[in-house]
Amino acid sequence: MPKLNLSAMSVDALMKLRDAINKILDRKANELRSQLSRLGGAAERKSRLKGRKVPPKYRSPSGETWAGRGVRPRWLVAALKRGKKMEDFLIKRR
Repeated sequence: MPKLNLSAMSVDALMKLRDAINKILDRKANELRSQLSRLGGAAERKSRLKGRKVPPKYRSPSGETWAGRGVRPRWLVAALKRGKKMEDFLIKRR
């Protein structure tokens, strides 16, 4: 590709060059999107666990529960600050 002297080009010529570059970039982006969709939309994969309910793992003395996902509930944070351990709140599994 020949080297262009952009500072010597007129505004009209620069606008045409910009339009040509935009067309090429749009075409390339569309090609990449179609390749990605043929591959199964890898960029659009979702977690299999998102939205699934899981049984609670921890229970407070007042009966509140927590599954162990996300932010720790206030009752658990307060109990841990008082010196309790996570194992103290585990729900026994059979």
